[in-house]
Amino acid sequence: MEVKTVSMCRLVKGGDLNHHGTLFAGRGAEWFVEAGFIAAASLTSPESTVCVKIHGMVFTKPVRKGSLIRCESKVVLAGRTSLVAYVKIVLHPSEEFIVDGFLTFINVDHQGKPTPHGISMEAVSPEDIELQAKAKSL
Repeated sequence: MEVKTVSMCRLVKGGDLNHHGTLFAGRGAEWFVEAGFIAAASLTSPESTVCVKIHGMVFTKPVRKGSLIRCESKVVLAGRTSLVAYVKIVLHPSEEFIVDGFLTFINVDHQGKPTPHGISMEAVSPEDIELQAKAKSL
């Protein structure tokens, strides 16, 4: 299967802010995981997809109320039962980088036990090949 990117946008509202008046890291993490989940669950199903780990998530700049952000996510590596998604968040429409990182998801059965998903990923672009190599080193 070829790597496909999923995008979603968010408006940063007053309820998303911390005591400094910028995006609360917890809300950013929620959106980060949600973006990765959408990429992984689009290959399996929401019912069988569980997030087990966030790998590195460092915010590079504050995000103010009223900002539009875009979350781009894609599955870059498939194991027997796992999928590793890469997520990047940028300001929209300026494309200013905010945060990126990887998430590991596990495919589970109805009892919550890991089960093979039968997916294999083929990285074609130089960017995807590099992301896949980084995901393998996690």
